[in-house]
Amino acid sequence: MNIFKGILYNVIAQIFTFLQLQGQLKYDFLKNNIWFTAMMGVPLSLLYILSVRHLTAAYNGQMWPSRLIGFGTGVIIFTIMSYLMFKEPLSLKTLTCLGLGVCIILIQILWK
Repeated sequence: MNIFKGILYNVIAQIFTFLQLQGQLKYDFLKNNIWFTAMMGVPLSLLYILSVRHLTAAYNGQMWPSRLIGFGTGVIIFTIMSYLMFKEPLSLKTLTCLGLGVCIILIQILWK
């Protein structure tokens, strides 16, 4: 259950982090309201804290699994969001990195 919660909090945080950082390139509101955009970091930090809390609990206090799952999740979310919002092409290099991100997550979850 902790793994599921940790990944869920991380996915939500990664989506909103993408909107916070890259959203200004698409939405004038985020571009023109820099303090609002910056303040999005407070609830995002709380989501990341909850993610790390649950993932480290799932792995008996080990920090590396939470970091690697967070990294892999970030690669996947960034790829999906940049494709959906900006129609960025999925080159062989991007698809390879996406595959590596998935592999990192699977190794952390399945390798006991």
